[in-house]
Amino acid sequence: MTRPLLLVGAGGLAREVLAAARAADVPVRGMLDDDPARHGATVDGVPVLGGLDEVHNHPDAQVLLCVANPARPAGRAKVVARLGLPDERYATLVHPTASIARGTELGAGTILLAHVVITAPQRVGKHVLAMPQVLLTHDDVVHDGATLAGRVALAGGVTVGESAYLGAGALVRQGVHIGPEAVVGMGAVVLADVPAGRSGRGTPPHA
Repeated sequence: MTRPLLLVGAGGLAREVLAAARAADVPVRGMLDDDPARHGATVDGVPVLGGLDEVHNHPDAQVLLCVANPARPAGRAKVVARLGLPDERYATLVHPTASIARGTELGAGTILLAHVVITAPQRVGKHVLAMPQVLLTHDDVVHDGATLAGRVALAGGVTVGESAYLGAGALVRQGVHIGPEAVVGMGAVVLADVPAGRSGRGTPPHA
């Protein structure tokens, strides 16, 4: 029997993850958010049950972290540390329209939204978020906590470091390394490595 989900966060990303869960016929028990103004409200028919610490009162439920902000690229990693849950408490969610190469391994807590494509077997880290129409090709390495916004495309042999954030529509040349907690701007064409913690805006089109 499929275990119910708790979504950590009650904003726009949580709504998208809720829609993906429903498309995959995965039940969602509720959302958790530290904003007390949200407590007791409903989001697309799902209740906001309380703050993040409420997760410990639902040991039968699996958890997905629905927080992503380029201003705080390590935000999910910090929530993971705060909650202190074992990997088995985290779900892995793949939208039914995603095309994932057989043999691909997805880490705990990873979310792949609609029409994500992974063309060859690879390992995707824990708590990775791939928004709609993201493309991963051969020999890419995506580390824990990375965020790939809609229509990001990685050529072959790209490495995305822990908690890096790639903005919508970013294109990354083959063999490029994106450092941990680096932020790549929307629409960037990344032709060279981006150091850890740096921002690449892509205007003109390069990191």
